[in-house]
Amino acid sequence: MKKYIAILVIALLTSATSCKKGFLDQVPNDRLTLEETFENRATAEKFLNNIYSQIPDEFGQRNPGGDRNGGLWTGASDEAEFVWGFVQTNSMNIGNWDANSGFVGDFWRNYYRGIRSASFFIANIDKVNQDISPQLKVQYKAEAKALRAMYYYYLIRLYGPVVILGEDVIEPDAPAEQVRIARSSMDECVSYIATELEQAAADLPVVPSNDNNYGRITKGIALAFRAQAYLLAASPLYNGNTDLASLVNKDGKQLVSQTYDVNKWRVAADAYKAFITQFVPGTYDLYRVNNASGAFDPYLSCRNVFLEAWNKEVIFARPESSLSSRQYEMTPYHSGKNSESRGSGGLAATQNQVDAFFTANGRSIDDPASGYQPTGFSDFKAPGTDVVTSTYNQWVNREPRFYVNITYNGSVWLNTNNGTIITEFFNNGNSGKATGGNDYTVTGYVVRKAMGLGKWDENNRPVILIRLANIFLDYAEALNEAEPGNAEVLRYLNLIRERAGVPQYGSAELPAPAGVDAMREAIRKERRAELAFENVRFFDTRRWKIAEQTDNGPIYGLDISKNMPEFLNVVPFESRVFTKRHYLFPIPSNDVNADDLMVQNPGW
Repeated sequence: MKKYIAILVIALLTSATSCKKGFLDQVPNDRLTLEETFENRATAEKFLNNIYSQIPDEFGQRNPGGDRNGGLWTGASDEAEFVWGFVQTNSMNIGNWDANSGFVGDFWRNYYRGIRSASFFIANIDKVNQDISPQLKVQYKAEAKALRAMYYYYLIRLYGPVVILGEDVIEPDAPAEQVRIARSSMDECVSYIATELEQAAADLPVVPSNDNNYGRITKGIALAFRAQAYLLAASPLYNGNTDLASLVNKDGKQLVSQTYDVNKWRVAADAYKAFITQFVPGTYDLYRVNNASGAFDPYLSCRNVFLEAWNKEVIFARPESSLSSRQYEMTPYHSGKNSESRGSGGLAATQNQVDAFFTANGRSIDDPASGYQPTGFSDFKAPGTDVVTSTYNQWVNREPRFYVNITYNGSVWLNTNNGTIITEFFNNGNSGKATGGNDYTVTGYVVRKAMGLGKWDENNRPVILIRLANIFLDYAEALNEAEPGNAEVLRYLNLIRERAGVPQYGSAELPAPAGVDAMREAIRKERRAELAFENVRFFDTRRWKIAEQTDNGPIYGLDISKNMPEFLNVVPFESRVFTKRHYLFPIPSNDVNADDLMVQNPGW
């Protein structure tokens, strides 16, 4: 069994409190403690491990921000909704958040804390002279350098252009003129991030040196983030977006380029192609598994890629995560059943996302040739079970990823240790609204992706943050914009579809999308199916500038207050609010007020 890098929260990183300096107060200020920290390898490594602690725990999204940087990306996208009112995504979805919201400040402070601690580590690790080789010092510096750039990336995808501190470590008691810093432009931020990651990659290992080091930054992780930074810069939100024309520093400096540059897509595509050439298939490859008969099984492949820790598709993962919390959210209430199969079902999948999965012949449900049946029932055996159930036809003969991602009414539950459980989401069903009290699905569906096959209360799996499927689909997107018609666009799109068990574009069953617009739409649909509930959709709709359509207005589910058959009626469960200002998080109010050079994002 693989062991993981420890993620420690230690007193060495306790920062000084300052109401004036915001992210600039995140340097440890005990000089004696710091001297002791870098006297020996063990304490220096603890300092580095603590920098790793800012890597987001994306299974902990019930409580976003905090000290684990769990996101809002699932429940605040058009994919899902939490049932509990205290979950802050529910406030975000109705527009009830601003520059003083807790998570807005948490992400800002936490990532800058990681950035400044990384800089401090880089500046001091050479002081360690006990039991550490020069080569390991170089690697540790590279890890810190990569983490610093990654945290800047996490900042810019939320707040847009930010302050780049470089190698500076500003003291907590520094004069005011040293903490008056303006925001860098988006292009400057991306250039800095990409350069830092490329430099760090040169001194990082391709794979962990041993089983104890799974979770440490590798060459592939650094270069994957580099490519993602370029993709973000090329996307409509930052590439000639005139809606951000007013985002200028007080000296008039434009922070987001107002001229569209197709070459940004080329730069991104080249970065992804270089990654693929260097690492695929030797280091990373799409996960594939055969069934008991020895035949390739798309359902098992798409399901188990999340269950087999550190498999070859995983590029970046956080070893320690809030897995039990996420699995409690994904396990339906199952009244009267064994406790290991009885959860809350509190993380609901929307009808919008359910309808985004293809049918078994690889077509969208609104395609007349899809075979989609909107009414009636059939006796059906879903992938992954030998049990035949009477199933609503909308959920019959869908693609394998549908059954990996969605628990629907009449589903056979994954945990069969205590017998077969058929999930019922109608009002008085075993997991219905009337039955569960405060624990039920608000849509009649529950998210299933990455759910284990045993008890929900377990914590022995990492949360995957980047896998090779992300890289392939990112590359296809960037290349389609940079060079429409390039054969590799279709090739990498089809590699995802082939593993998913749906017909490939350009085959006898399915024509290839014709033209850049049709291909763009096909790629976006594929991303929505392949990367569902993986913290991608939230950012996709924003960087594509379509969130005003996808995340604004009614979001749909089934009529959970009714029993069958009325339960099957599709109804809006919420009217969401998304306006132009919501494309960027606001800069926390404290930081804008403390730094007279810091400008706020438009609309806030």
